[in-house]
Amino acid sequence: MLSKLFKALSRSRSQISQALNAVMGKGISSDDLDNLEENLLQTDMGYDTVQVVIDLVNGYSGKDLTKIVRDKLVELLPDRTDLNIDKIPCVIPIVGVNGSGKTTSAAKLANMYKTSGFDVTLVAADTYRAAAVDQLKIWSDRVGCRLICNENSSEPVSVLFDGLESASSRGSGIVIVDTAGRLHTSTNLMSELDKMYRVIDTRFSEFNVRPLITLDACIGQNSLVQAKEFNKQHTLDGAILTKLDGTARGGIVFPLYDELEIIVKFIGVGESLEDLEPFDPISYVDSLLGLENN
Repeated sequence: MLSKLFKALSRSRSQISQALNAVMGKGISSDDLDNLEENLLQTDMGYDTVQVVIDLVNGYSGKDLTKIVRDKLVELLPDRTDLNIDKIPCVIPIVGVNGSGKTTSAAKLANMYKTSGFDVTLVAADTYRAAAVDQLKIWSDRVGCRLICNENSSEPVSVLFDGLESASSRGSGIVIVDTAGRLHTSTNLMSELDKMYRVIDTRFSEFNVRPLITLDACIGQNSLVQAKEFNKQHTLDGAILTKLDGTARGGIVFPLYDELEIIVKFIGVGESLEDLEPFDPISYVDSLLGLENN
C-alpha cells in the first residue's frame, strides 16, 4: 500500500520522473537540460536547487541517474529535522496567514504529543474567528487534552496569559497556541504577535519558545515571502507544510532551507488527526523521485 506521502507528491514525482527518464542512459542535449530545468522549477524547488541538479546531470550518462540525483537532494536538506523539545515546559505558537491550516495543525500536533505521553494544553488565541475556537473545542475533545479559551475576551494576549498560567500551575509540558491568521503587511496584527512573544519572554520565561509557521504547500514560492516576514518578527523554529494532497508541488522544502534556513518540521498529508507526520528528508526525497516501494 502506498503511503500518504507518496500519494501526496504524485504531481511533482510525475514531472521529475518524466524529465529524468528522458535523459537516462544517453547523451544529454541542451534541449534535454532545458526540459529538465523547466520541470524541476515547476516543483517549486527554487532556482539554486535546480541548478545544482542540472550541473550534476549535465554530462552524466549512467543508468543510475535517479539515485545520483536522490543522494544530492538529500544532501541539500538538514540531517536533523525534529522539533527540539528536549527542555520542557515548551510553548509552540502556531503562526501564519489565513487559510494556511493553523487551527487544524495545532490540533494534529496536540494529538501527536499527547499520543507520545506528554501533558498537552491547547490555547485558543485566535479571538477574531469564532469558528476557530469551536473547531478547537471539538478537536481537543477528540485528542483528550485541555483547551484554554475565553469567548468573552477579544484580546489574544489575555487568552495566551491565561493559558500559560494554567499550564504552569498544572505542570503541562507542551502548550500549543493557535494564533489568528495575519498577513505580514498587517502592522497592527504583527504588532499584536510581538506582544504575545514579549508576554512569554517576560512573564513565563520558564517556557522554551518554539514558534512554527504553517505554509500551504499549494501556493509555492509565495511561502518563501510569508516565512521570511514572520521570521523577522521572531525567529521561527521551523515550518509545518500543510495540504500535501496530491495537487501540491512539494519542492518548497529546498528553498526554505537553502534561502531562509527554515526547516520543515512536520507535513500534513490528510485531514484526520493522525495525518501529521514528522518531516523525514530521506522519505520525502524518495517519494518525490518515486523510489518508495511501500
